[in-house]
Amino acid sequence: MGDRETRCNAGGQFMDRGRMNQNGVVQPLLTDLYQITMAYAYWKSGKTDDHSVFDLFFRSNPFHGEFTIFAGLDECLRFLESFHYSESDIEYLRRTLPEGTENEFFDYLGDLTAKDVTLHAIDEGTVAFPRVPIIKVEGPLIIAQLLETTLLTLVNYASLMATNAARYRMVAGKHVNLLEFGLRRAQGPDGGLSASKYSYTGGFDGTSNVLAGKLFNIPVKGTHAHAYITSFSGIEELKARLLKHKLTAGVTGDLLELAIKYRQKLSTVLNVSMEESSEGELAAMVSYAIAFPDGFMALVDTYDVKRSGLLNFCAVALALNDLGYQAVGIRIDSGDLAYLSCLARETFERVAERFKVQWFNKLTIVASNDINEETILSLNEQGHKIDCFGIGTHLVTCQRQPALGCVYKLVEINGQPRIKLSQDVEKVTMPGHKNAYRLYSSDGHALIDLLQKVSETPPEVGQKVLCRHPFQESKRAYVIPSRVEPLYKIYWQNGKITQKLPTLELVREKVQKSLKTLRNDHKRTLNPTPYKVSVSDNLYNFIHDLWLQNAPIGELS
Repeated sequence: MGDRETRCNAGGQFMDRGRMNQNGVVQPLLTDLYQITMAYAYWKSGKTDDHSVFDLFFRSNPFHGEFTIFAGLDECLRFLESFHYSESDIEYLRRTLPEGTENEFFDYLGDLTAKDVTLHAIDEGTVAFPRVPIIKVEGPLIIAQLLETTLLTLVNYASLMATNAARYRMVAGKHVNLLEFGLRRAQGPDGGLSASKYSYTGGFDGTSNVLAGKLFNIPVKGTHAHAYITSFSGIEELKARLLKHKLTAGVTGDLLELAIKYRQKLSTVLNVSMEESSEGELAAMVSYAIAFPDGFMALVDTYDVKRSGLLNFCAVALALNDLGYQAVGIRIDSGDLAYLSCLARETFERVAERFKVQWFNKLTIVASNDINEETILSLNEQGHKIDCFGIGTHLVTCQRQPALGCVYKLVEINGQPRIKLSQDVEKVTMPGHKNAYRLYSSDGHALIDLLQKVSETPPEVGQKVLCRHPFQESKRAYVIPSRVEPLYKIYWQNGKITQKLPTLELVREKVQKSLKTLRNDHKRTLNPTPYKVSVSDNLYNFIHDLWLQNAPIGELS
């Protein structure tokens, strides 16, 4: 049994690798078959020593926006660390590849690692833009080719998810909490875990996903479902009614009795009839409050928010207050969220004033119910009083755009540039080994990204640089940068990680810092201004000369 099989136990897919838990599904066989058939053909052709450069990039930003958050680098590096075909992998490939595949090829795969690969990347959590490679892989052709599919699957969803979360954070504002509630709607367990991890990276404050909390140290939040409320039909079902006073030793109160007393008073204060409210709901809330007196957060829309939910919640919260506890707040999962949140806040303010409990003004109002970006923007226009959004389906499935579309293209082989041509100009690749720089204006905002050949001198602060559109001759401009940021660092070389990797918390902070470098018009939801990506004059001429050399010449007859 190989090393990987030893570490992957039946209890779960994740393995402790010292830095963060690694998903055991991420292994060399998590790839497309054509990568392995190409590897055999390369090997058969004697190309094992060919030196290649591949660019991993995307062609357009998601969600009709003008920025993308790069995520997934940590997973890519841990994949390189553990890259090795186990004995069982080799045996499976022997059975799977066509008959006649030479045994020596399987011996070659058995010895293959990523030690000869060099990986350049931008920092995880950085804002990225179309056509600028976010990862560059340099090394022997066969191993670089075999990495393609796995690196793409690790980066594509992670970056899409982090970008989606960052957009939610921007429309919600920095003073509203965001919780990811999407596990049950996610694309399988791996999709659910990745969604929790990268929504936190993008700016969410917590998740309902308990395993993600354990694996990635993400704050875990949750209350109860409607099922808990409907499981009670009346107060006679309460098995426990007594609760010890939080501060006064030896004092115990009957929480139900106190709640009924307050419900009678509140009925007059809130102008709500007690006959319309649900006793089963009251019993459920009393029961839940006894279980979690310091964390009492109740779902109030099981029956009717105005006539039942708020009345019962406030009664139980005031009863808890008599015993030294403070409730946390409510969750609304249906209905007119703007109206109901305003009603709830007005109710809390009236109770605070009538019963002299000022902390009631600060009770948290959480809203869920199939929320998306447009929902939040609409609620903002309506003047809602929501403190926290719980977002599931639209977040974790990225319903507005289900895939980012990163690609992995060969741009150099044995020092010779390679270009992929297409009648669709957007699909023409930019050949050669390149460096990328972000040029900043005097006000501190990112102005333009510049790609150059690695042999070119980097741009300098205060020096005029000619920046050209990669494919449109007339689009060009001189830029005098106030700051020049080289985008690439070597993250993997000689079989080991070469940079100190940030924690998930630091990557999360990096996202917000990077977004602050963009002008607001690049980040706005409606018709954002495109961010400019350019090439140097030297690279422009190089691309177009190579294009002419490789483009077939037509013949008219």
